[in-house]
Amino acid sequence: MEAGFYVVVALFVLVIVTLAKGVRLVPQGHKWVVQRLGKFHSTLNPGLNIIIPYVDNVAYKVTTKDIVLDIPSQEVITRDNAVIIANAVAYINIVSPEKAVYGVEDYRIAIQTLVQTTLRSIIGEMDLDDALSSRDKIKAHLKNSISDDISDWGIILKTVEIQDINPSGTMQHAMEEQAAAERARRATVTRADGDKQAAILEAEGRLEASRRDAEAQVVLAKGSQRAIEMVTAAIGDKEMPVVYLLGEKYVKSLENLSTSANSKTVVFPADIPSAIKGMMGK
Repeated sequence: MEAGFYVVVALFVLVIVTLAKGVRLVPQGHKWVVQRLGKFHSTLNPGLNIIIPYVDNVAYKVTTKDIVLDIPSQEVITRDNAVIIANAVAYINIVSPEKAVYGVEDYRIAIQTLVQTTLRSIIGEMDLDDALSSRDKIKAHLKNSISDDISDWGIILKTVEIQDINPSGTMQHAMEEQAAAERARRATVTRADGDKQAAILEAEGRLEASRRDAEAQVVLAKGSQRAIEMVTAAIGDKEMPVVYLLGEKYVKSLENLSTSANSKTVVFPADIPSAIKGMMGK
């Protein structure tokens, strides 16, 4: 009796285990790779699936959601021998799980390595300035270069983004010094140009002032000449008009001297006519 009971229990357990191995519920966003006797047989889609117990085996469980792969930073040498540090991030999606698990040992490491080597190759053909300012160009070239390669593994590359691309510490310090030297050079050139223009304007101002002074002196000389000629023509040999005019100037000078704040004692000849005659040689 007891032996029969144990047989029933064993059969019941065997049935439960068999059902558990034969009925598989695949969650949404995943696909399971089934092997039959060690060989790939099929891929289970999300939902209820039936397999042959003890013959079929779920060997791999693969996600069908987009996978984000962080590409580690690395030093890259540009065409003009500058060292920059670059890293990226890749977004992939597995469309053929059997190719992803059987086509490459570890698709994550394989894609990371492929992106790194391709990125080094692309940047190595560019100058430093182009590499720092052409992220979109590098991104497009990188995507085109690796899409075909990873498609053989049943994986599509949704997009790849360049996270950081910066000069190394030593190169950045050298660039800062170069930029500072360039700014100092421009400032020196600007100051020199300003001093040059100021000197030119100052010289032109002096030249124009001298020209105007010379013209004024010529005009004054001509005016004095004309006045002397007119006075000489009007007076002729007569002395009294000259004496009268000088006497008038004499009185006017005394008036101005008396009203000046810095007035001093000045001796004028008392006999104006005699003084004039002496100056005229008469």
